[in-house]
Amino acid sequence: MRPLPEPARESLTLAPVLHALGDPVRLELVRRVWGDPESTCAVLADGLDVPMSTLSNHWRIMREAGLISMTVDGRHRRIRLRADDLRDRFPGLLDPILSLAAAESPNSGPL
Repeated sequence: MRPLPEPARESLTLAPVLHALGDPVRLELVRRVWGDPESTCAVLADGLDVPMSTLSNHWRIMREAGLISMTVDGRHRRIRLRADDLRDRFPGLLDPILSLAAAESPNSGPL
């Protein structure tokens, strides 16, 4: 498996993280990653009415912001939320956002 480039923990900045979380589709994708670690892009995007090209752009924005890490595994891309890195850089930011996103999502189940 080959990881795709992502910012180092110490170089994460708040503006790109908030920008990435500010889009409803990306927020839903992050919520899904949180509930299904190490899943693939296709599984996480299942049921979203968004073109693949748009989803690819959403994944890129989240990876470049430092929200997720992405690993190439054959023909699949595995996604992992960088929760520890985000909690280290921005204490208290991630958990309330994810909890609220889960509560607002019509697709949310127990996480």
